[in-house]
Amino acid sequence: MKILLTGASSFSGYWFARELAAAGHDVTAVLRKRPEEYPDETRRRRVAGVVEVATPALGASFGDEAFLGLLRDGGFDVLCHHAADVTNYKSPDFDAVGAAANNAHNLPAVLAEFQRAGGRRVVLTGSVFEGGEGAGSDGLPDFSPYGLSKRLTAETFRYYCGRDGLSLGKFVIPNPFGAYEEPRFTAYLMKKWLAGEKAACSSPAYVRDNIPVTLLAKAYAAFVGSLPETPGFRKLGPVGYAESQGTFTLRLAQEMRKRLDLPCEVDLLKQTDFPEPRVRINVDVPDADALGWDESAAWDGMAEYYLRNHGR
Repeated sequence: MKILLTGASSFSGYWFARELAAAGHDVTAVLRKRPEEYPDETRRRRVAGVVEVATPALGASFGDEAFLGLLRDGGFDVLCHHAADVTNYKSPDFDAVGAAANNAHNLPAVLAEFQRAGGRRVVLTGSVFEGGEGAGSDGLPDFSPYGLSKRLTAETFRYYCGRDGLSLGKFVIPNPFGAYEEPRFTAYLMKKWLAGEKAACSSPAYVRDNIPVTLLAKAYAAFVGSLPETPGFRKLGPVGYAESQGTFTLRLAQEMRKRLDLPCEVDLLKQTDFPEPRVRINVDVPDADALGWDESAAWDGMAEYYLRNHGR
């Protein structure tokens, strides 16, 4: 299939682009800049990897005139909207309404051009941190203003795709981790261990859903490839290691210890503050064998990446 993918410069977007291409699809990746023009090294590496497997469409943003031109001329079978406004997404002052408006900018015109060129299938990336998604505690509230922005975006897409008779697939992601990740929790752990230092987990009691990004990407490519043209709504939220953050930290340490030949020590600190819901996980168990995913090879690849780029 011919696929237009937004958000390909992101951590998960990089892996999605590569898995879609590996599945035999013709991928066009919307990128704001050339690889060398991105300010941080990790994103430059990701974008360089994307352009190896996908046709870059430079300078367009979702809903703008350049993007409409891509749809008008491209004849895409599937529109995969993975990009999202994430500027200061951890801040309590994050503008959820403004972000949702950016995520769905000019959506009626986007869908009209997409359909006019023969497109019938739309795939939107959602988040387990949206209100009502996944399973967990506290009544599944919006996790944050960012979670609210993702829910508003999803509801907007569902309305307009339903109105226009399109097939909409929502792919809900939990906490991906692996090579080319931003400096989040697992990246912090890996860098501490490679520096010969003890790491710490400050929120070991939270139950979260950490999924290897390679498994997530294979599940995404399979979901996109199987989405029918018939109008309707389908959803998939693949689950990874659904367990306490303390248990996951010990799991990561065990897997890396034997691959890095380092002690990979960690302190699980006593957690007394719980400003977030205690439990939030996805629920759809992926068939790793059917997807062709090898768990041991995934751990190997993660260790090799960090040794190559952050090793001593």
